Amino acid sequence: MWPYPRVIAHRGGGTLAPENTLAAVRCGIDHGYRAIEFDVMLARDKVPVVIHDQDLGKRLGGKGMVDDYDAADLALMDVGSWAGPGFAGEPIPYFADFAAFCKTQGVWMNIEIKPARWQARATGRAVASLAARMFADELRGADRSRLPLLSSFKKSALQAAREVAPELPRGLLFRKTAKLPSNWEARAHQVGASAVHLHHQTLDEQGARAIKAAGFGLFCYTVNDPGRARTLLEWGVDAFCTDRIDLIGPDFA
Repeated sequence: MWPYPRVIAHRGGGTLAPENTLAAVRCGIDHGYRAIEFDVMLARDKVPVVIHDQDLGKRLGGKGMVDDYDAADLALMDVGSWAGPGFAGEPIPYFADFAAFCKTQGVWMNIEIKPARWQARATGRAVASLAARMFADELRGADRSRLPLLSSFKKSALQAAREVAPELPRGLLFRKTAKLPSNWEARAHQVGASAVHLHHQTLDEQGARAIKAAGFGLFCYTVNDPGRARTLLEWGVDAFCTDRIDLIGPDFA
């Protein structure tokens, strides 16, 4: 059973705000969303920050990689100007601050563990440890629907997260392929995943039925066409994230 929201804002605000920023979360909230997906990586000093691209030149026009800098240095960098003057000065958030803001606002989180080079296990441990402390009360309760879902393409990151906080749910991400990998179920069981996350173009109806029959939650990324979203839901997909929060509302499902 999928106990979480079914339509999720990709990286906070989709295409309407600079990704993985507090401005993006506010944008999602303004569009009615109370569920987001975002990415976490470790800075040089092993402090987790919210950012997608390891190469700072992709969004910042900067030099080097995320793990070339301490978190305090990254927090001074402007990741908003590329999205428009209204977002100028928007910083790279600390994961702890970002997650605390989401929780305070009642925003459910799909936290993607996005390791920098050679940091898969360390990132998995850091993310799971902080999330477990933040949701200690929820972990002691019966209602698990408010717990964040930890996801990653890296099995070693999820395995490390499992060692630190086995009670937090995990989703195994698969990269876009022509079809569902034949060993998907074995790989999901290896990390104790409760959900399988696929690029929507990888999925067909037969694959969707197989994943659901095996008892996994089924999540698709990144679905920006309402027609495609309806088809996926008809196949039994539990949830999807979207960049087009202006086209697909949080109650679409």
